[in-house]
Amino acid sequence: MSLRRRTSRIPQLLFAASLLGVLIAPPAAATTARPPSGGHLPLRVATYNIHAGAGVDGVFDLDRQTAELRSLDADVIGLQEVDRHWGDRSEWRDLAGELARRLRMHVSFAPIYSLDPARPGDPRKEYGVAVLSRHRIVSAENHEITRLSTQDPNPVPAPAPGFGEVVVRVRGLPVHVYVTHLDYRPDPAVRVAQVADTRRIMAEDRGPKILLGDFNAEPAAPELAPLWRELADADPGAPTFPAQDPVKRIDFVAVSKGGPGAGITVRKAWVPEAVSSVASDHLPVVADLLVRGGRGRWPR
Repeated sequence: MSLRRRTSRIPQLLFAASLLGVLIAPPAAATTARPPSGGHLPLRVATYNIHAGAGVDGVFDLDRQTAELRSLDADVIGLQEVDRHWGDRSEWRDLAGELARRLRMHVSFAPIYSLDPARPGDPRKEYGVAVLSRHRIVSAENHEITRLSTQDPNPVPAPAPGFGEVVVRVRGLPVHVYVTHLDYRPDPAVRVAQVADTRRIMAEDRGPKILLGDFNAEPAAPELAPLWRELADADPGAPTFPAQDPVKRIDFVAVSKGGPGAGITVRKAWVPEAVSSVASDHLPVVADLLVRGGRGRWPR
């Protein structure tokens, strides 16, 4: 199957949010203040499946999730299962935009589904993934990968959007951040295709790369093996699902291994013990990284 790459790049000073699914929140009061160490730039990242704002108790509570996200103190966060005006379950709210405003972070939203509203003039019903960033987002894309739609009663594997990519500029260094949510079904066939699509898309970019997401498979799953050729798994040493009494790790931070100006070192990765196990049906993964910056990339 031939897949085309979507190229909805956003000039750094032109934000067509309603057309491209990218929202820019008020800038954070300050980006990370940690100084470079030995030519490496510290960056804290996290991934969190927010379950459309609902916890394992079935209660929609964005205040609870905001507190959890704030406690991570991450510079960049990848979110999955994000609603924008989707339905009653999330009170028809724009979760991506609200979380960004509350946390004073920039945001890029990449819809998997974008449906016509029930009434003319209402916002589109959207569901997908998002990136929150303390650092400025200078470009964003919503890529297509193979999906088996949950909105079609008789779905067949086909290209569909929802593999989000942003470039964030961290003290002058561009870093590619991708966020994804792979197929949940026991049959790995769609995930096999999604991994192939992911590798193809990421191979088109140069420089440091970070992949955040809910892979719906454990690290040793055969369908994930090709990812580990170019990426290193930031293993937190703990399971992430289900949130209460977790038994498996299906949520990942993965980083580019090497190459000129592309390597990232994982200093530490963990599943936060302080995070409540009821705010979502997943637990987050947090990783402290050192991103290698080339000469001349540091601002004067």
